[in-house]
Amino acid sequence: MKKNILIAALAAAALVFAFKSISKSTDTPLTADVPDVYKKIYGATSVSSDGSYVYIRSKGVPDHSSAYFPVASEKYEHFSGKTFGGFAFGKNPGFISEQSFTFKIPLLPTVAPIHRATNLGPIGVSLNGVPFFNQYAGGGQPLTHEISSFDQWWGHPAPTNDYHYHVEPLYLTTVKASKSALIGFLLDGFPVYGPEENGKTVSNSNLDAFHGHTLITVDYPDGIYHYHITSADPYINGSGYYGTPGTVSR
Repeated sequence: MKKNILIAALAAAALVFAFKSISKSTDTPLTADVPDVYKKIYGATSVSSDGSYVYIRSKGVPDHSSAYFPVASEKYEHFSGKTFGGFAFGKNPGFISEQSFTFKIPLLPTVAPIHRATNLGPIGVSLNGVPFFNQYAGGGQPLTHEISSFDQWWGHPAPTNDYHYHVEPLYLTTVKASKSALIGFLLDGFPVYGPEENGKTVSNSNLDAFHGHTLITVDYPDGIYHYHITSADPYINGSGYYGTPGTVSR
């Protein structure tokens, strides 16, 4: 009798163990390794991959000071000087607030058979988790009407209070990294670099219609197509995405 009870107990334990093992394997999705280059996005709340896409989650709040933080914030800094392009700063009505972005970008970007135009709103993400916007203001108007509202680090909030960069993210290129460093990715998965390369300033004439070219970089020793920030329109991206873009959701 005791022997039968023992056998039954062992069988029950085995079933419990098997059930837990099956539950663990089915309830926990496999997560692919994230390439080290994406770990440079220090402002993300998480970076993960399913083997086809990289998922970058961010609150979109800059790690630098700004005149657009509430005055009571420790990150608030008054600004009344010259901004990008030598324009006198004129603050817009917005302020910086937390967002909930998920950037889904191709893990292995490739050139698109048909190049899609960039949309208004986020077109990529910088290393500090702040979105990149394209070269147009609201309604597709020239950006020149908004440049004066760029703060001391050349960013500003949209009417929805999501802070972003249309031009060089000055904090990343002068404080956190350098003028030639990787500063983020567009939604098509191709990297964005600063306004210098091999010790020289990059101009629009050095780049193609999409505002990039293919060369070896520190992060990609085998070479890769990449975008460059420049000081003249279109600043970050030209005639659309070079690759097939992923998505951004909130």
